[in-house]
Amino acid sequence: MFVTVPDAFVPGTAADFARAVSKGSPRVAFVHTSGALGLDALTPLAAHHEVGSFHPLQSFPRPRAPEAFEGIVVAVDAKSAALQRRLERLARDLGAHPRVVRDADRAIYHAAAVFASNFVIALVDESVGLLEEIGWNRRDAARGLKPLMELALQGALERGPVAALTGPIRRGDVDTVRRHLRVLEELDARPGARTPRLDVYRMLGSITLRIAQEAGLEPAAAEPIARALTRDVAATRRRRQR
Repeated sequence: MFVTVPDAFVPGTAADFARAVSKGSPRVAFVHTSGALGLDALTPLAAHHEVGSFHPLQSFPRPRAPEAFEGIVVAVDAKSAALQRRLERLARDLGAHPRVVRDADRAIYHAAAVFASNFVIALVDESVGLLEEIGWNRRDAARGLKPLMELALQGALERGPVAALTGPIRRGDVDTVRRHLRVLEELDARPGARTPRLDVYRMLGSITLRIAQEAGLEPAAAEPIARALTRDVAATRRRRQR
């Protein structure tokens, strides 16, 4: 039986099932579909039933056909080897690739999924929002950014981030980075400003700088960018709080 309730309700649902299923009833395996929870979420059932997990590494914002499983990864785990084999076989029958992810690795695994999915959406929203600041509507902004985003994502996934990276940080263009920082600070200072874009730019810029250095950016070009990304961070935050 698959337990497909939201994560917060999995332990309670497991406890409800444990109370409802008599000890003498046929042994039923219980499997949750959470990416973040370990098998301990089904502890109330584990004494008398096999327990496992089956998490598709895919988003389901709405009901989707079984073809949604074709070619994706499914993270599986189970208390018993027999149930684990059954879950792996089920994944393959759906056209997916099973991958064992144990309890100790679940939080990292799920955080990676959030970076790859939810945070990409957040970055799209921030990019569209910046173009809205100069008068674009959301539809035109999304259309304009789509080819750029698609090519960047395709390159990063096919050739790797180091080979795919372009832009001012990769080129060592510190003057452009400074212009970005100045205009983002001005936007953050406006009444009713959105999320602190300057902080987001600094954080992502630092990650991008590391990738650029791996791609061959010389230290003489990287150092002024690093200083620009980290200079007066505390002072900027104090000004924002006034």
